[in-house]
Amino acid sequence: MRLNRVTANIFRKYLSPFGITDSQLTILFILSKKSGLNQKQLSDLTVLEKSTLNRNLNRLIGSELVSKADFPLIKITIKGKTLVNAILPEWKKAMNEIERMLESDGKNALDTLIKKLLK
Repeated sequence: MRLNRVTANIFRKYLSPFGITDSQLTILFILSKKSGLNQKQLSDLTVLEKSTLNRNLNRLIGSELVSKADFPLIKITIKGKTLVNAILPEWKKAMNEIERMLESDGKNALDTLIKKLLK
């Protein structure tokens, strides 16, 4: 939980001008690569609980970044794709800051933990 809070704060610093959370950005990233997923598929890919995913989807739909016009499929809109493209440079800055903090031994340890937890 502590690691999550530290990294979330770094992402917030870079993402706050866009008015989007890290969970919402994850959804947009996934839909920008695999648009046309149903809610179950999106839940599995984001590793978000159903209620959390639903709450974030409703906000993204309200902001016209995501659409359920082809229900049950969920798709990113042109506005959503434009936002993803605008956010990417800032997201990369956040990732670079985290990578600098972790250094190579920290990245290797994190990779090992992720593999063990996702078995």
